[in-house]
Amino acid sequence: MTGHTWKNWAGNQIARPAEYLAPRTIDELRSVVLRAAESGLRVKCVGAGHSFTSIAVTDGVQVSLDMLYGIESVVPGADGSTLVTVLAGTRLRELTARLWDLGLAMTNLGDIDSQSVAGAISTGTHGTGARFGGLATQVRALEILTADGQLINCSAMFDTDLFDAARVGIGALGIITKVTLACEPAFALHAVEAPATLDGTLAHLDESVSGVDHFEFYWFPHTDRVLTKRNTRLPADTPLSPLGSVRAYIDDELLSNTVFEVVNRAVTRFPRATPRINMFSARALSAREFTDRSYRVFASSRTVRFREMEYAVPAESTTYVLREIDRWLESSAVTVAFPVEVRFAAGDDIWLSTAYGRDTAYIAVHQYHRVDHREYFDAVEAIARSVGGRPHWGKLNSLRAEEFAGTYEHFDDFCDIRDKFDPDRLFDNEYLQQRLRK
Repeated sequence: MTGHTWKNWAGNQIARPAEYLAPRTIDELRSVVLRAAESGLRVKCVGAGHSFTSIAVTDGVQVSLDMLYGIESVVPGADGSTLVTVLAGTRLRELTARLWDLGLAMTNLGDIDSQSVAGAISTGTHGTGARFGGLATQVRALEILTADGQLINCSAMFDTDLFDAARVGIGALGIITKVTLACEPAFALHAVEAPATLDGTLAHLDESVSGVDHFEFYWFPHTDRVLTKRNTRLPADTPLSPLGSVRAYIDDELLSNTVFEVVNRAVTRFPRATPRINMFSARALSAREFTDRSYRVFASSRTVRFREMEYAVPAESTTYVLREIDRWLESSAVTVAFPVEVRFAAGDDIWLSTAYGRDTAYIAVHQYHRVDHREYFDAVEAIARSVGGRPHWGKLNSLRAEEFAGTYEHFDDFCDIRDKFDPDRLFDNEYLQQRLRK
């Protein structure tokens, strides 16, 4: 398709590619790649468009993997897990529901489930839980289409350097065509959500993070109010008691989306009202408790458009970073209606993972899409960088290659793998030019 205009979910990235294609088979995908190489056009894949960066933007050939979806195989794994191989364009929402039907589940998920499997792992998508890594840690093998049309299968046993690089590959090494995930028996989650204070939450943070399977909290800027979320894993045959349809609609659609959109439009016109409205918003989301299938509890509905930046900081720096953000907001004229999200993850060994080598806290800041986010994000970025923070690959930041090189131990190794598999930069774009060695 020519003359196509693509926008990401947030609406802040636009592409007008020379061609927009959605191949139906891997052979068709290979033909697209080889034809583009012969024509001198660059190739970029796009999934659900939930990245806030220009990672999928190109003026060459933009390739959607939406037609490459579904489960290909389910086999026992050597470690007691079940290995599920899926085509790369499979959306997490469809995959997790299908896994439940098979008596399986992904170990952890983020709070958005509309991404493609390949897009989610390539940008370092994660959930929360001190014992659990990001989605890429669940990957046991990848099939990758390289610039010369080869299909390479890599894992911890074969082409290990490519595997270490490609699990969070930011679209730089080739096109992921299949992903093999280590899945576990299906499980339910018992969710307990409750209002609290920031002071109280930070005072008992270590206990909360280690004392429940999946802990996170949302802090309402300009206030001391937070909403805590504690999710405990239970066997799949546990009797479920999901939220009633009326309560779910009021909390998750009416208050969290419809009313929140109205709130953001109001504070855009009257920013001085933000602290009072945040206090009201924090109190409007009352305590609730329910038990449901794991994937239903992990994911949330998000319809209010925003811009987001998220930094991974050492877990022990969480309190310092939040206190510094609070101090900065008190001294500035910037007002923020969106809560600050705070989540946690175990360290891992993936080269470009934001949790590489350390237990991590993820601190995500947002700003309504009609409000200039730059001053707020710049301030938070400086605070996070002061403790060695690493930005999420799919969310806004200002770092460039030299700064990433000083942040990641295996940055040069990653760039070497890129030189090997894409020496002519078929999969290049402005995003990669700014972040990787040329």
